[in-house]
Amino acid sequence: MKTPTSTQSEKQLLVPLPLRFDNKFVRELPGDQQADNYRRQVTGACYSRVQPTQVSDPKLVAYSRETAALLDLSQEACATPSFTEVFAGNRLLPGMEPFAMCYGGHQFGNWAGQLGDGRAINLGEVINDQGERWIIQLKGAGPTPYSRGADGLAVLRSSIREFLCSEAMHHLGVPTSRALSVICSGELVERDMFYDGHPQDEPGAIVCRVAPSFLRFGNYEILSLRGETTLLKQLVDYTIRTDFPHLGEPSTAVYLEWFREICRSTAAMIVHWMRVGFVHGVMNTDNMSILGLTIDYGPYGWLEGYDANWTPNTTDSQGRRYSFGNQPHIGQWNLLQLANAIYPLANQAEPFKEALAMYNELFFKEWNQMMAAKLGFSTFIAKTDEPIITELLDILQLVETDMTIFFRQLASIPTSGDHTGPPETLLPFRDAWYQPEAITEDYQRRIDNWLDTYITRLHQDNLPDEERRTRMNRVNPKYVLRNYLAQLAIDKAENGDFSMVDELLDLVRRPYDEQPEREHFFCKRPEWARNRAGCSMLSCSS
Repeated sequence: MKTPTSTQSEKQLLVPLPLRFDNKFVRELPGDQQADNYRRQVTGACYSRVQPTQVSDPKLVAYSRETAALLDLSQEACATPSFTEVFAGNRLLPGMEPFAMCYGGHQFGNWAGQLGDGRAINLGEVINDQGERWIIQLKGAGPTPYSRGADGLAVLRSSIREFLCSEAMHHLGVPTSRALSVICSGELVERDMFYDGHPQDEPGAIVCRVAPSFLRFGNYEILSLRGETTLLKQLVDYTIRTDFPHLGEPSTAVYLEWFREICRSTAAMIVHWMRVGFVHGVMNTDNMSILGLTIDYGPYGWLEGYDANWTPNTTDSQGRRYSFGNQPHIGQWNLLQLANAIYPLANQAEPFKEALAMYNELFFKEWNQMMAAKLGFSTFIAKTDEPIITELLDILQLVETDMTIFFRQLASIPTSGDHTGPPETLLPFRDAWYQPEAITEDYQRRIDNWLDTYITRLHQDNLPDEERRTRMNRVNPKYVLRNYLAQLAIDKAENGDFSMVDELLDLVRRPYDEQPEREHFFCKRPEWARNRAGCSMLSCSS
C-alpha cells in the first residue's frame, strides 16, 4: 500500500492550509514500539503511529464551513485541490504526526478486549487562533494495528450519515464531535450491509472528524484490565492536565472530581439526546467520550413514531439494550465501568458510588427541567408536572405519533377557548399521526382530558401564547436529520449528485427556524421508507 509523502512541489501545493500543530498526545504519552502496520495486540502503549492509505481519485462531496472556521480554514482554502488531497489522506501537512489510539470496550454489556482505532487515523492536534486544541481525525483512511480482520476503510453511505449528523447535532445544541469534510475515495469497498452473506462493492469515502479529544472510556478500561496501572495513571494525569486543567494538578481528590465531572457531562449529553428524540444505537463504552460528546455515529436514528423501546440498530433488535428509553440507564452502566477502571488510582469505593448516584439524581432533575421546557412551562413543578409528562408519554405511544412534529405543533395550541369535543379540535396534531384512522373515541377523550390539564397548567405561568410559542420552538426542533432524508441524499451521491448533501447540511444549520422554502422536509417519514434499508433500522456496516 502506498502511504502519503510530501515532495517539495507538494509542500508548495499545501501552502493554502496554514494549520498549526502541537501534537501533545504523541509527545507526552508512550507509543507502540513496533513500527510495522499489521494487526496485533498492542501493550504498554496509548497509540501506534500509522500512515493513511492513499486513494486513487478523491473528490470532495461536502465540507462544513463552521467546522473549517474552528481550524482557521477559509472557505477558499476548503475549495482547493490541496484540501481534498489532505483530508482524503493522500498528503501530509508539515507538523502532522498520524496515529491510531489503543483502547478496549464493553460491547453490548460484554468485555470485548482490545478494539482501538481500527478505521480512524488521527492526523494531529491543531491549535487555532483562539488557543483551542482540535484533534483532526480521518475515518476510513486505511488499516491500523487495531483493524482486526477489517480493511480500515469506510463507504460513502455511512460517511455521509456521520458527516451530516455531526453537524446536525451541533446546531441542535447537542454536545458532539464535529465533521469537517466527506470525500469520495474513487475506489470500491466491499461490504456485507445486512451481514447475510451477500457482500457488494460500494463507493468508498473518508470523513474528517474534529473534536477537542477523542479519548473514550475504553482508553482507560483496557489499561486497567491489563493491569497497566502506571500507564493508566499517566493517561489520566495527561487527560486532566490537557482537557480538565480547571480541576488542578492530578491527585486522589482530583481523580474523584474528574469522575464526577464526567458523570455530569454524560448526563447532560443524554438529556439532550432525549430532548430531540435521538437514539445513538451503539452505546458501547468504546463509543463514550470522556468529554461528554456524542461520538461515533453509526446506526443512529431519530424517533419518528414515539416509542421508548425503539432502537435503530439491527444488531440490537432482539435485546434492545440501546433503545431510546434505555439510554439514561446505559449511560450510568457505562460510567460504572469507567469507575471500575480508574478505581486503582483512588482505592475508595464510596466516592464512586456517590458519583454514580449523583448521575442518576442529576439526570432526572435535568430531564424534568427539559420536559418542562418542551411543554412550555416556565419551570418544573413536580406536583402538577410529573403526572402531565407521564400521561403524555403514555398517550404518544397509543397511536403512532411523530415526536418532532407533535412537540412542534403543541406550541401552536392556544390557551383560550374550548379544547374538548369533536376530532377537529385535534387538527394541529393530525400531521403527527402515522395512522389517523386509528384515532378512537377513547383516545380522543384521553388526549382531550390531557389538553385540558395541560392548558390549566399553562395558565399558572400566565405567559402570552406568542412568548410561550417562541420558548417552545427554541427547544423543540422543526427539522431533524431523519434517516430517510439522509438515505435520499446518499442515493443521489452514489450516482455522483452531491446536491442533496449540501441541501440537508444547510437545512440542519437552522433546525429551530421555520425555513418556509423547505417546509416539505417538515413531514412524517413516508410509508415507502418504513422498512427500507437505511430509512428505518441500520447495521453497523460501514
